[in-house]
Amino acid sequence: MLILGLDPGSIHTGYGLVRKHGSALQPVDAGRFSCPRDLDLPRRLAHLAGRLGDLVDRHRPDLAVLETPFHGMNARSLIVLAQARGALLVTLAGRGIEICEYSPAEVKSAVTGNGRADKEQVARMVRLLLAARGEGWASDATDALAVAICCAQRLKLDRLASGAPVLP
Repeated sequence: MLILGLDPGSIHTGYGLVRKHGSALQPVDAGRFSCPRDLDLPRRLAHLAGRLGDLVDRHRPDLAVLETPFHGMNARSLIVLAQARGALLVTLAGRGIEICEYSPAEVKSAVTGNGRADKEQVARMVRLLLAARGEGWASDATDALAVAICCAQRLKLDRLASGAPVLP
């Protein structure tokens, strides 16, 4: 199963693709889409949607996963993040990709065992879990990989609990 993790933002959006074979996880691709800061918001959103569409068309993930928004953000930041998430979600849904969401605490807990872990702890555990010692991933990409790892670890149990069909 190929899982696409996304860390949305209106300027930088991280992505990470993880292949799950049984309990083994393998990194496939990771990076970030960056929008030129001089573009207005609608054009940045179109840029993000286009870049994500290209990535999805190239890799054909089985499902995509995003973090739910963090409620402690200021209102303006939350609105802009919601718009970026919307552009990503409509791109995924338009291509028929199944979408899952987890809270930041769920992601941190799944990856580090601590729902309040800091970014450095998450990045270190992502490298360990994916056996990627020398990877120079941007923090956006590491966060996206963490979301994908969380999904890989929790998906089967979450589906069993909800009564949804369980994929291999």
